[in-house]
Amino acid sequence: KPVKWSYAAKKTSKTEATLYFKATIDEGWHIYSQNMADGGPVKTSFTFAPSKAYKPVGKTTEPKAIVKFEKSFDMNVSYFEKTAVFQQKVKLTGANAIVKGTLEYMVCDDAQCLPPETVDFSISVK
Repeated sequence: KPVKWSYAAKKTSKTEATLYFKATIDEGWHIYSQNMADGGPVKTSFTFAPSKAYKPVGKTTEPKAIVKFEKSFDMNVSYFEKTAVFQQKVKLTGANAIVKGTLEYMVCDDAQCLPPETVDFSISVK
């Protein structure tokens, strides 16, 4: 598995927190941005399970991606190498919220892509 995910949550106020999704990517591999045109590789995406304890605020943000024309997709693609930290703000409506959901991503190197993967996450906000 060329990508390892880690998670953290930081309370920014009594009713708000920021979630951090960190992808650590092996040398030579990359994952794709959330902001990609259709017809290209599978973009990274986050899905949050409905809950009474929290509510996502706005879109998940990401660092500045590398943009490059990729022949295999015949288009410009936006991707990340080595590490990428995605952030999501949440409004807390209950005590000790546990934010659950799934993230989907596809990892490629210069020669191949692995099948898209879906990972479940569970992040405790204290």
